Amino acid sequence: MKLKIRKIGNSLGASIPREILDKLQVGEGDILYVTETPDGVQLTPYDPEFEKVMEAAKDVTYHYRNALRKLAQ
Repeated sequence: MKLKIRKIGNSLGASIPREILDKLQVGEGDILYVTETPDGVQLTPYDPEFEKVMEAAKDVTYHYRNALRKLAQ
């Protein structure tokens, strides 16, 4: 699929076809994140930094699971 770059005010932009927006499950006002991959760039509605933070949180909660259980009582 091709996207044409157009001038929008003082910036450049591209319109994303409805079928791509439907596949990404996003709409007006939603945020897309652009990440670099070995093959180019990837658009995703999921924040890659949030995933890293959640992995770190999982490690912390596992490491301190007994203390967290005590605190929860």
